[in-house]
Amino acid sequence: MTDPEQVPRVSLRGVSAGYARTTVLSQLDLDIAPLTVTAVLGPNGSGKSTLLGLLAGVIQATSGTVVHRTSVRPAFVTQRGAVADALPLTVRETVAMGRWGRLGLFRRPSAEDRGAVESGMERLDVADLAERQLSELSGGQRQRVLVAQGLAQGADLLLLDEPAAALDGPAREKITRVLDEMAAEGVTVVQATHDVTTARRAGHCLLLDGGRIVAAGPPPEVLPTPSALPSRSR
Repeated sequence: MTDPEQVPRVSLRGVSAGYARTTVLSQLDLDIAPLTVTAVLGPNGSGKSTLLGLLAGVIQATSGTVVHRTSVRPAFVTQRGAVADALPLTVRETVAMGRWGRLGLFRRPSAEDRGAVESGMERLDVADLAERQLSELSGGQRQRVLVAQGLAQGADLLLLDEPAAALDGPAREKITRVLDEMAAEGVTVVQATHDVTTARRAGHCLLLDGGRIVAAGPPPEVLPTPSALPSRSR
């Protein structure tokens, strides 16, 4: 019998995907390793964001098969620039949006829902900002709020699109440490990143270029030296 802890959370076979008439990902064969952090690296236009959208189910494959083995819908944390910071929401309200998928339209938040929101804020050190407007926060604070929203969803697959991009060292380290903790607690984490240091701490790495996987495996195998990465920046 197969050990459930070894079964991939998502499997792609012969998958292509893109937008309109533009193909971004081509003929991917891929298994997302469970209960670890997978770092997805590659230059601008390599397909990192498209791959995350595909794993999240918000982008559909144009060919091939995608098999999810998750108990609930994956949590997807987009880049900060994709979120309307000017929305009149407090930090607590923003994080609580992560529970909407479980609540539906009419159910009131339960103690479990409220606990998930508080836990997410505490883990990302934004609980003291709970009543502040999202628009009042710094870029790093807003990014930590969005990661807290992802945690609040309680999903067993957490997807993040460059969660620490443009953040300072302490904020980047905080997010990386929390993601490591989530993986240790049984969550499968996939994050797109341009930071080699972050990727080296992951349990698994995927290197994309031109919409194809050019390397996959443990960081020492995929990134033996900094020169192993494509030279173009994201």
